[in-house]
Amino acid sequence: MVSVGRYCIDRWEAHLVRVGENGEESVHAHYERPVRGATYRAVSSPEVFPQAYVSRVESEAACRQAGKRLCTLGEWYRACHGPRGQVYPYGNHEERSRCNSGKPHLLSHLFGSNPSRWKYEEHFNSPRLAQEPRFLARTGEYAECVSGEGVMDLVGNLHEWVSDKVDSTLPAKVPLQEDVLKKVGPRTGHAIFMGGFFSTTSEHGRGCRFTTIGHEATYHDYSTGFRCCRDATP
Repeated sequence: MVSVGRYCIDRWEAHLVRVGENGEESVHAHYERPVRGATYRAVSSPEVFPQAYVSRVESEAACRQAGKRLCTLGEWYRACHGPRGQVYPYGNHEERSRCNSGKPHLLSHLFGSNPSRWKYEEHFNSPRLAQEPRFLARTGEYAECVSGEGVMDLVGNLHEWVSDKVDSTLPAKVPLQEDVLKKVGPRTGHAIFMGGFFSTTSEHGRGCRFTTIGHEATYHDYSTGFRCCRDATP
């Protein structure tokens, strides 16, 4: 983990290991949904595919199993923009090649260009999406997508769940794009994920400010991932 003031944050996006009844562990496929009722532990390590298709509820449970917790929005945002308050982990101006973002829309590529035909389980949660070559990257593969304190892939690759809920305090926590700001009231109580994924650029905000507030805590699809935090040891 990386120490950032009073807390620590995982250097890499999380993958899952399944914990059996006798404590035995096995790596869970990053392109498969977590099995209902199973126990998972979050693991942060380099050069592996991070876990997609995961909800905030499942992310929180996996962090707890690892002796950690889901990051707050403030912790995630501070780790991303750094002590200088930069828009991107690496600076104030976007450099498209540095992070895994801006790629074509995979749903259109694999399932046709008519969104009305896309179904939540069949298409948004299809295992094919996280296995398509040159889209989802291994942790740390984009070596220049790193914060000044050494945290990788905070922008792009996978959206990352945070523990906050949408409420009236949200605009004070992160600079929101105008269209997102207008939706705060109607979406009070929704969960939040940050940073964008491999097919986004600035639709919901630039870089560290990319904030998505449109889903419940049980939502999951091929773009949703997470990393964990914990309090720093005194």
